[in-house]
Amino acid sequence: MPFLHACVHYIDAFTERSGQLLAWLALGMALMTTLVVVLRYGFNIGSIAAQESVTYMHGSLFLLGAAYALKSGAHVRVDIFYRGFSGRTKAWVNSVGGIVFLLPLCIFILMSSWDYAGESWSMFETSAEPGGIPAVFLLKSLVPLMAITLALQGIAEILRNALILVEGEAP
Repeated sequence: MPFLHACVHYIDAFTERSGQLLAWLALGMALMTTLVVVLRYGFNIGSIAAQESVTYMHGSLFLLGAAYALKSGAHVRVDIFYRGFSGRTKAWVNSVGGIVFLLPLCIFILMSSWDYAGESWSMFETSAEPGGIPAVFLLKSLVPLMAITLALQGIAEILRNALILVEGEAP
């Protein structure tokens, strides 16, 4: 089982580092929003690109942060029954939930968004607003990337729970 432990470790490490980097976007969003407001109301200067940058950061934070939220246990969970389960039963619920719900959802999102992002890349889609960010294709690429990173962390969670079921302890 050392291979499975290593897989879980490396996926977790990737997700942890990604989540720590993404956390800085929250500060960036706050600073950029403050700048947009000060420029608009204090100096009567507007910037579509600055406003759109907040949207790009927001999209990046939430789409790419989904895997980190899964790793951290921050996703919404209805735990009326779950909280009373034993560690072994929780591992079964988490494994089955990951296999039956999470991974198929990630595959569906990836398949649904692939052409959407691909078409945007094929024309190097830009903002419809004059002065906007000329990289809408990058923003749209976050959707399939989210599906990939979330599926990767989902696999780590499934493996972690499988190890609990086999070995009786968390890796």
